[in-house]
Amino acid sequence: MIQTLLFVALGGAIGSVARYLVNITLPRLFGHGFPYATMTVNVVGSFLMGGLVVVLAMKGGTRFAPFLMTGILGGFTTFSAFSLDAAKLWQAGEVTTAAGYVIGTVVLGLAALFAGMAFARGFFA
Repeated sequence: MIQTLLFVALGGAIGSVARYLVNITLPRLFGHGFPYATMTVNVVGSFLMGGLVVVLAMKGGTRFAPFLMTGILGGFTTFSAFSLDAAKLWQAGEVTTAAGYVIGTVVLGLAALFAGMAFARGFFA
């Protein structure tokens, strides 16, 4: 149990550092008006989660799920930050942008999850 907790913690550190790098890079590239970084990590994280759930199940690697899925992807994705970004847009009076952000993130996140699953099935089948 202790070993699993350490793997989750290590994965969380890796995922959090990756998220931080996205959070400082994308606003420099695309500006600060829209939360591109949060949306990106949630969509990419959803794609990776979809792929991993298939690969780990097909390859008998579910023992790696705590490190990869709970740790790395849990540290990388930012649902709470997504909620805060949406609330900030709403409170700033940018209701249409907030709605587009919420709908876009959810739809793209689900699409990315299914795409990740399909990719993994096609690649590892």
